[in-house]
Amino acid sequence: MLKIGVFDSGLGGLTVVKALQEVIKGAELFYIADTKNAPYGEKTSEQILQFSLDITQHFIEIHQIDVLIVACNTATSAAIKTLRESYPKLIIIGTEPGIKPAIEQTKSGNIGVLATPATLQGDKYQQLVNTLFMQKDITLFEQACPGLVEQIEKGETETLKTKEMLQAWLQPMKENAVDTIVLGCTHYPLASKIIKELMEEEVNLIHTGEAIAKHLLSLGEKEGHINEGGLEITLHTTDKIDLESVKNILEGIESIKVITL
Repeated sequence: MLKIGVFDSGLGGLTVVKALQEVIKGAELFYIADTKNAPYGEKTSEQILQFSLDITQHFIEIHQIDVLIVACNTATSAAIKTLRESYPKLIIIGTEPGIKPAIEQTKSGNIGVLATPATLQGDKYQQLVNTLFMQKDITLFEQACPGLVEQIEKGETETLKTKEMLQAWLQPMKENAVDTIVLGCTHYPLASKIIKELMEEEVNLIHTGEAIAKHLLSLGEKEGHINEGGLEITLHTTDKIDLESVKNILEGIESIKVITL
């Protein structure tokens, strides 16, 4: 069976797991929610890199993984280059803000980006934006969202506090006819409902779980993986996690083991 390691600082990467569950068969999936060190978006690049290297080594030593999915935009920005250099035989897939599909879908040419401070400041994000900007005339409205990951981790996506935070961040996008918003953190799809409500007008929300799943399917087939059978999922967490939120995100997945490291 294909062995897949997926990690994030908490619940957000489970949105990627959900997408994988709908596409990938005949595999074992091990997920690490590094809740002890969450949120990554407000840590230094050096800290995030070390977390990423430690988790990858754990996956290799304990589970002998074939594939590593960095289900975190912030960790991808800080660590993906070093991970690929350190583990050249491992299939490694990162997570990037969906700027390209946003450019393809926008009609107004005005695109919003919600992301962690670390993602927006990262070289990888800046290089992506600079490259794609040359392809089409668009206006980007970038917004760092400090504290949103913590709200989502607590299962408080629809509380007054969360709504007020998002209202302040989204107001400039509403005023400037933004019709497409990139969710630049794997946690943020869990707040999709309230984001759409606050924007009021019809808005496209871009997140990358489905693209990651399709990419892994393609890479797996090239390596001879037969995409048949079941998908076994084991969730590891480095600290407390909201199990009710886990069940809500992975609704429809019948069996999942949860283990505290």
